[in-house]
Amino acid sequence: MAYDKIIVIHSRLDHCLDYTLNEEKTDLRNALDYGMNPAKARLVTGINCDAENAHREMQATKRRWDKRGGILGYHIVHSFAPGEVTAEEAHEAGVEFARRLLGDRYEAVVSTHTDRDHLHCHIVFNSVSFMDGKKYRSDFVSYFDTLRETSNAVSRERGLSVIDAEGHGKHYAEWDAERTGKATISGLVRQDIDAAIRESFTFESFLSALRRQGYTIKYGENIKHTAITPPGGKRAFRLDSLGDGYSEVDIRSRLANLRSGEVPVSPALPMSPIIPKRYRVRSGNIRQRPRKKLRGFRALYVYYLYLLGGPRRRQRRPPPFSVRAEVTKLHQYQRQFSLLQKYGIDSDTQLSMLEDALQAQIDALTDSRKELYRQRRAGWDVEAEIAAINGELRQLRRELKTCGRIEADIPRVRQQVQLCREQETHAPEKDRKIIKSR
Repeated sequence: MAYDKIIVIHSRLDHCLDYTLNEEKTDLRNALDYGMNPAKARLVTGINCDAENAHREMQATKRRWDKRGGILGYHIVHSFAPGEVTAEEAHEAGVEFARRLLGDRYEAVVSTHTDRDHLHCHIVFNSVSFMDGKKYRSDFVSYFDTLRETSNAVSRERGLSVIDAEGHGKHYAEWDAERTGKATISGLVRQDIDAAIRESFTFESFLSALRRQGYTIKYGENIKHTAITPPGGKRAFRLDSLGDGYSEVDIRSRLANLRSGEVPVSPALPMSPIIPKRYRVRSGNIRQRPRKKLRGFRALYVYYLYLLGGPRRRQRRPPPFSVRAEVTKLHQYQRQFSLLQKYGIDSDTQLSMLEDALQAQIDALTDSRKELYRQRRAGWDVEAEIAAINGELRQLRRELKTCGRIEADIPRVRQQVQLCREQETHAPEKDRKIIKSR
């Protein structure tokens, strides 16, 4: 199964090419039988250009057609399922895919990397055609109708599995989230629809219930497809795009069943796993040490994770939709909290100090690896040491990247928490009594 992600290159096309040709990413030993020529003894292929001089040739094409601004190029990551292909098979499939997609019009470099469990090809190509100077257009239609169909055709011919979308096309993130049971925005919309149906009698009262939740409704005689926009959202959802049980006909049927006293037709939704309680027997003579109270960043994240996925307090008003929509990033926030907890980070100053420390470790390991590369070129067997350092570098870089995300997300987390607290403050008096009693 080949999964394709396309990335727009707005600046420094040469940096992107250097990354894909990095010898740390391309295992030379897997390509020993690829060719006896040392210049070709790795999984790199140039299409409509020489791979070693690709950047120079791409820049010449831009100058020739006077198109040196805007989008400079595109970077496709063409990934395969673990164990489905060998490195050589992956590279051949990647080259064939790039040739069919780009034809005889765009310069490209295909480089196959083997540093992950899943083999993947990096395809970097010029945004300007050397044939007629026209720019490559990348949009939703070109992705589903051209890029992915070409990828699937090559995979089918080679006996590989493919990703087939059923019904309306979905963004990969949404498709993957539904496949793995993660929350999605459309899933939250379906939950709100279910709640509105439970308190409604007719379709009109159902729409009124959604409006009370903050939804904007597009409905009427001159409206072909009923659509709803969640509070604070920019995207409208057509009811018939939300799956079985959520079209206008289905909702009217569910309301009719509800009025007749029958069990309403409710689509099967993924349920959160029930975590059993764990009990621990303590001796009466053992003194229990009090837990240290969390403060700062960690206290903020604990409360926010509680709002997103923790056990709900019984209150009549759910958190604002903008907060509930953040559940799609729940795993991201959990990773951030794990890092804060690991290093005991509670403030901006501590976070900055951690970033400096991680960067210092990365720099030291990078210097050590340079010496190992020199020894390897001299004929020494240092592959195990290089692999160990690469593993440490991946972990440190992940943590450094997470620090950057925490720094960027903290203001939003604070704003969302404040929004929830203001909602509780302005809740009706009887709702506040319910909250305080618990």
